Amino acid sequence: MTGAAGTRRRAEPVGRWLPLVTGLFVTVLIISNIVAVKLVAIGPLVVTAAIVLFPISYIVADVLTEVYGYAVARRTIWIGFLCNLVAVLAIVLGGLIPPAPFWEQQAAYDAILGYSVRLLAASFVAYVGGEFLNAFVLAKLKVRTSGRHLWLRTISSTVVGQAVDSALFVAVAFAGVFAANELVVAMVSQWAAKVLYETAATPLTYAAVRFLKRSEGVDYYDRDTRFNPLALREQ
Repeated sequence: MTGAAGTRRRAEPVGRWLPLVTGLFVTVLIISNIVAVKLVAIGPLVVTAAIVLFPISYIVADVLTEVYGYAVARRTIWIGFLCNLVAVLAIVLGGLIPPAPFWEQQAAYDAILGYSVRLLAASFVAYVGGEFLNAFVLAKLKVRTSGRHLWLRTISSTVVGQAVDSALFVAVAFAGVFAANELVVAMVSQWAAKVLYETAATPLTYAAVRFLKRSEGVDYYDRDTRFNPLALREQ
């Protein structure tokens, strides 16, 4: 495992906490994509109900990138997407199976859970533009700052990543459902709420990063990493 220099090819990280962090990321992603069908108003902001959980996925991605490096974050992002795909396929198949004669909730099932197919497409596009950009910005800033100012890296990566994520997700998920001005309001509201959310959670991010670096003995710097989101190799 490389240290601060981060110039040698690293061995596959076998951190005891990595499966738990990955599981948390996947759980947050799947639940967020299900509840995102509901729109809520928080003061003047119009956001999806996923605002309760989804920003945590960015916090977890920040922690993964900061501790284990971009390649591990990239792999976790794709694991999350594939698990979400399985969940959506299960929802679709569940909706296609004929209901029992006495069960009268098929319309409600289709109205809420049936929308998850479109949300999956929105999530995929937002993934490419948001999660990977977030990890890329954080990894690059870590090298530039020599590991100092974690708050600057997490907030800066969130500002950039969430701007792209919110714009793409709202556009794909709700185009044709909202008027153009409503789409813009939803995009800006989502972005602002998520940035404020992660900024407020900065102490939690610091605590998680500090714990994992100490417990795992890992602090990876992405100096030689290949940042292609589709790359299969670790670097």
